Amino acid sequence: MTIRKPRRKNNRQLWILLALLVAVIAVIALLPSGDGAAAPDRNPDSEIEAATLVKAGDQAPDFTVEMFDGSRVTLADLRGKVVLLNFWATWCPPCREELTHVQTELIDRFAGRPFVFLPVSRGESRETVAAFREKTGYEFPMGLDSTQSVYKRYAANYIPRNFLIDADGRVVSATVGFEKSEFEELIRSVEAALGEDTPCEK
Repeated sequence: MTIRKPRRKNNRQLWILLALLVAVIAVIALLPSGDGAAAPDRNPDSEIEAATLVKAGDQAPDFTVEMFDGSRVTLADLRGKVVLLNFWATWCPPCREELTHVQTELIDRFAGRPFVFLPVSRGESRETVAAFREKTGYEFPMGLDSTQSVYKRYAANYIPRNFLIDADGRVVSATVGFEKSEFEELIRSVEAALGEDTPCEK
């Protein structure tokens, strides 16, 4: 009688499949997220540039956005005023950091002048924004863009974003992310758009 020895399984195919699986996971992990916050240190400038649909010098696309209080704001109706359009989200750390500066450094600073700060929550429900406002105590107007219909006219990815729009409806500057020095430069750009001179430093 012949005794057959059990065949040893060929592990080569198993190792190949495992290697392919690891490669696929690595590729997926490296793909940019469509909901990600802006992170210029991790994303090449070219990617951010490609995701920016409206640039400085362009006419700002018109839109109507529902505000948190139930009113509606149409960009065209703000013609004659300088508008700072800001896209943000409650889950985005640099967005939250930026919002801590706007009351005193933008809204209060330019009160009584033809300036409108228009923050628009990207892709979030009214309930989410309501909870955020209650937690932070923010009372300034906020737009709601749960379907991202407004955002998609201006960009394909990355927040926070600021589009400074002059009195003629033209984009003066478009920035991504938050850095204090860049925010201070944005304030100077608002002053310039309002026709105000910034005092020279000695």
